Amino acid sequence: MNYLIVAAHPDDEVLGAGATMYKLARDKQEVSVCILSGNVQARMLRPRDEELKDDIDTSMGILQVKKYFLGEFPNIRLNTVPHIELVQFVEKAIVETKAEVIITHHPGDLNNDHLHTSLACQEAVRLFQRRTDVTPIRELLFMEVLSATDWRLNEGMNAFTPNTFIEIGEEALEKKIEALSGYRDVMRPYPHPRSIEALRGLAACRGAQAGLNYAEAFQSVFRRGF
Repeated sequence: MNYLIVAAHPDDEVLGAGATMYKLARDKQEVSVCILSGNVQARMLRPRDEELKDDIDTSMGILQVKKYFLGEFPNIRLNTVPHIELVQFVEKAIVETKAEVIITHHPGDLNNDHLHTSLACQEAVRLFQRRTDVTPIRELLFMEVLSATDWRLNEGMNAFTPNTFIEIGEEALEKKIEALSGYRDVMRPYPHPRSIEALRGLAACRGAQAGLNYAEAFQSVFRRGF
């Protein structure tokens, strides 16, 4: 199976699906990542360009991800980019990876870039209906990103409602923490949501919901062919 994780910024992919990515790659599944705003110029304590690239490579290496795409769309300003450009960038990644399962942001996240990334994915997954040479999508899943999904304050938007739980176990959880720590100045002391304690706590909570030994939770919103 070919999996594609589509994220707005470097580190979102690890926060939302890092342990699942590692588990899939370890089990010889094809896992790729597409990041729309690869330069994150507006990020506080942002490292130099070459340092950020090294951090991405380090994180991907820990999770055993061999292929990723980096866009140069403006950070915290994806709402200023023509929607079709975001869609076409995601479509290109779908075509090149022959992705069958897409994991991306929940559209109700506090972060506006996450919303526009999600909207672009929701449109891009229909590409197989227009082109017979494109691998049909089997499933679209929304992920939760600590410090964004949990800060959904707008009651007018649907909340993240997990209905799919992937057991990750201790090993994959530790790899997720290691991969996120590979991004310098991203982790924070507890009780910040991007702390080791918060990551472990969420994995324990999601695991307990489904009777699993630690888990990452997703919301499956489209599924076909199973």
